[in-house]
Amino acid sequence: MWLSIRPVRPCTVTSTSHVPFPYCTNTTQPAKLNNKRLTMETTKAPSNWERLLLDSIAGIPSPFTPPTPDRLSKRWKEYQGMKNWAGLLDPLDDTLRGEIIRYGHFVEAAYRSFDFDPSSPSYATCRYPKSSLFDRSGFPVTGYRLTKNLRATSGIHLPRWIEKAPGWVGTQSSWIGYVAVCHDKDEIARLGRRDAVVAYRGTATCLEWLENLRATLTQLPANGGTEMGQDGSGPMVESGFLSLYTSGTAACPSLQDLVREEISTLLQLYGGDEVPLSLTITGHSLGAALATLTAYDIKKTFKRAPLVTVISFGGPRVGNRSFRRHLEKQGTKILRIVNSDDLITKVPGFVIDDMGNKNNPESDVHMTNINLTGWIQKRVEDTQWVYADVGCELRLSSKDSPYLAGVGVATCHELKTSNISLYGIVRIGHDLDFLNPMT
Repeated sequence: MWLSIRPVRPCTVTSTSHVPFPYCTNTTQPAKLNNKRLTMETTKAPSNWERLLLDSIAGIPSPFTPPTPDRLSKRWKEYQGMKNWAGLLDPLDDTLRGEIIRYGHFVEAAYRSFDFDPSSPSYATCRYPKSSLFDRSGFPVTGYRLTKNLRATSGIHLPRWIEKAPGWVGTQSSWIGYVAVCHDKDEIARLGRRDAVVAYRGTATCLEWLENLRATLTQLPANGGTEMGQDGSGPMVESGFLSLYTSGTAACPSLQDLVREEISTLLQLYGGDEVPLSLTITGHSLGAALATLTAYDIKKTFKRAPLVTVISFGGPRVGNRSFRRHLEKQGTKILRIVNSDDLITKVPGFVIDDMGNKNNPESDVHMTNINLTGWIQKRVEDTQWVYADVGCELRLSSKDSPYLAGVGVATCHELKTSNISLYGIVRIGHDLDFLNPMT
């Protein structure tokens, strides 16, 4: 049993060729208290580094037209993680980079479609109808059709005094994202399969923030009981994330029920087609955690589920080591895009690494391993604060970018920061450098 911290080497891009993805920003922001009145932050003029990048990619083709289509269609399972992205992350493969940014745009569409204005009658709902969501959120050429809106409900029981507070404070259920299916023949040919996307936004409402703070682990039920691991512990996940995924009301089914219903429909419609079906679940921050839970639940519920891949951005830890082992046993593939300066990806809890660094000579260990005795391990785990990182990690570093210099902790967590980092990093020999948008 070893307690260690294992930083992952930043993965970078080998080519200086531009990825044909226009830059997108998250212009909608949660409400802020200003002069005792709630006001919304509106779209701001881009800062210097944003303007440089925007100018450099003006006129670039649609974000949903990445390069080398034949390469993707013939090797789509590899790009969806079938081989755990072996040989694709360091250096970062250009096609994979394009796909990561493309899925990030699905999350961006969820952010742009959400009504953040607490004074609006439609607060916490989707601002656009399904038929025009992509067009009106700025992504008109996706090749996907939105098939279902998704809502998440908090399981927190509110005190009576909340009735005297503004209505937005007690908003229990809110629009969290959507399901979309690739229907365009050309896009299906480019991808090499029919892809269904589940996209989640990050935290927006008061109760969602409160759920985030419920950071202790809770047992994950499995088919009427609790599935125990070899060490006597079952899969456990963060209490607040599980609450948002499984809670529902008489008027609003749980997110879990909504997802299961739609996935069942998709499997009936496309499961038997000659064209392969893939499920890609993506999200940012809270949405990244929900994406991981969704993937676990789909593989647990549908025994003949196709390849399920999670592409997450800036996600917190979700569960314990038993939860990680169950994900691996299921064959769920997870690629976590994290910023090394983002504190959210380092919480909740802490990690005890027992993966066996002694048996893995290639592990990067940057702290002296501390051998914990069994009884200490048991007591630490009983605190319900021992988490485990899941899947594969693509680590970026915004502080090394001249165009992100001086950004704060909050900016490190934003989705647009990952987009810029993915767009600009190149490898020159053994050193890291960034593309100069002015050249």
